[in-house]
Amino acid sequence: MKTVRPLVASLALAALMAIFAFVTAERLPADALLPTHWNASGEPDKFSDALTALLLPAFLAGGIALLLAVIPRIEPLQDKLEGSAPLLRAAWIGVMLLFVLIQLTIGLPAYGIDMPVNAIMLGIGLLLVMIGNALPKSRPGFFVGIRTPWAILDEDNWIATHRLGGKLMMLAGLAIVAVSLSPASAETIGIVVLAAVFAAALVPFAYSWWIWQNRTKTSD
Repeated sequence: MKTVRPLVASLALAALMAIFAFVTAERLPADALLPTHWNASGEPDKFSDALTALLLPAFLAGGIALLLAVIPRIEPLQDKLEGSAPLLRAAWIGVMLLFVLIQLTIGLPAYGIDMPVNAIMLGIGLLLVMIGNALPKSRPGFFVGIRTPWAILDEDNWIATHRLGGKLMMLAGLAIVAVSLSPASAETIGIVVLAAVFAAALVPFAYSWWIWQNRTKTSD
């Protein structure tokens, strides 16, 4: 999988985000505090000085872009890597867009533009939908996908696990989007988000083991 162009584009985006951070910080008072963390209902609950808060998404975007560029080079199962390219691309694009959304949520109020309180939660939900849609297109690997030991060693197990995992992740993302748009309390939103994420993560793991266990019994 070629990663040079996506990496260059991502680092350019991170540089633009850094410029936005410095320009926006200049518009604010020296003692201004901006949010760096939000609770389940989208309300900020942690703050930092303006420049730190605005630069954090840019640094994270650049760092994760570098990590995603390295992964294809150190993947032991190189013969399977191209099959996972759609998933890696989807995750890469989705994460970059999420960091842009986070920075805009932090910085746009300085220009008199307030983002919806549920913007970041909506972004996370859409990211899960995007990744879930690409999950079934992946193939066994040590760095991409639902990496259970039974799926890595058995491509049929991997495919079945990722078909289920993709559906569950998309459902989890849609559930997060739906609850974020609802008038539910922060506690309810938190419960729905945790339940959706845990179900999308744990059920495919158990399913992968179940497939392996059944095949082991059959072979005996």
